[in-house]
Amino acid sequence: MRSIGELVSTADPAVIAPLLVDQVALVTGGSRGVGKGIAEALAAAGAQVYVTGRSVMETHFSLSSDVVGKITPVRCDHTVDAEVSRAFAQIADQSGSLDVLVNNVWGGYEGMVENGEFTWVRPFWKQPLRRWDAMFDAGVRAHFVASAHAVRIMLAAGRGLIVNVSFWAAQKYSGNVLYGMSKAATDKLTADSARELREHGIAVVSLYPGLVRTEAVMQSSDFLDLSNSESPQFTGRAIASLAADPSVLERSGQRLTSADLALHFGFTDIDGSQPQPLTLDDI
Repeated sequence: MRSIGELVSTADPAVIAPLLVDQVALVTGGSRGVGKGIAEALAAAGAQVYVTGRSVMETHFSLSSDVVGKITPVRCDHTVDAEVSRAFAQIADQSGSLDVLVNNVWGGYEGMVENGEFTWVRPFWKQPLRRWDAMFDAGVRAHFVASAHAVRIMLAAGRGLIVNVSFWAAQKYSGNVLYGMSKAATDKLTADSARELREHGIAVVSLYPGLVRTEAVMQSSDFLDLSNSESPQFTGRAIASLAADPSVLERSGQRLTSADLALHFGFTDIDGSQPQPLTLDDI
């Protein structure tokens, strides 16, 4: 099977030949930011992509010729179990299968500033308790629930890929205690669910993006070094490569970075750049 690197046009790095034809993917929390970029990249790689979000609409996406008709928005609040059940029922009814789940939904970055104060960096005893709910209910628990629904669909095919979007805070203090706890829990979800799913042919990985040029990041671009930054679609290209890799099960349970996968599979970012992998020392 050809890699995504072989299928990226050197004339136009934004164009990817269809790696994922006949595959069905779900990206949770995909109305903006990294999730939106992942959805667009998977659709460009040929997948039929469902995208959940509290306010997601088709107009949120870049409907270029390689994406038109391949993205289906599904309104869903991942803190409401009934809405999550309905979203997966819709996917099962309409597509009959699910090959890729990207657990990207995340409420932890909301409300970082309160009454003019940047509360994100407060010590844990001064953190607003709502931040726990935002990171765990709208993050870790949402990933767990979505994974359970996805596996019930994937079991029939005996294969599948679950990607939990995580970050280095799982391994090193970054920002605040709650952030590290939630990302560590995400990585533990990856490791332990991978153990239980291996015999069923379903791979589970944690994926760490680098500095991603999301809408929120670009609002502060004057104060950031973006020389080694990544587009949101870059993470999607990494996931497309994994989904197309027949040996993906060998990576199950691992923590991966988008930039490392780019070097391994031979693809670039949409502008032709080659972001370099970060390490713990860089965080």
